[in-house]
Amino acid sequence: MDIQMKRGLLDVCVLAAIKNEDSYGYKIIKDLKPHIELSESTLYTILKRLETAHMLTVYTTEHGGRLRKYYHITPNGSERIKNFKEEWKEVMSIYKFVTKEEN
Repeated sequence: MDIQMKRGLLDVCVLAAIKNEDSYGYKIIKDLKPHIELSESTLYTILKRLETAHMLTVYTTEHGGRLRKYYHITPNGSERIKNFKEEWKEVMSIYKFVTKEEN
């Protein structure tokens, strides 16, 4: 798979994992595991990229005596998911064309 396409897919997957509730790194990996394998180092690179792009914000909360970073989707992040859904319709149309059996 093209590296840029894969990067875009991973970004949207991470945004989708936090779209309904704020989450933290380990939980994001756990939530994504049934769908895609993601290492911690890859996840934190993605989270930093999304934060820089203003698609999520980060805040820290104490949990069990330790500080934990939580990630919250922004309106820009929600818009990215919406745009992805529209773009995916075109990708699926291309896929159907490419894989169409000849008569």
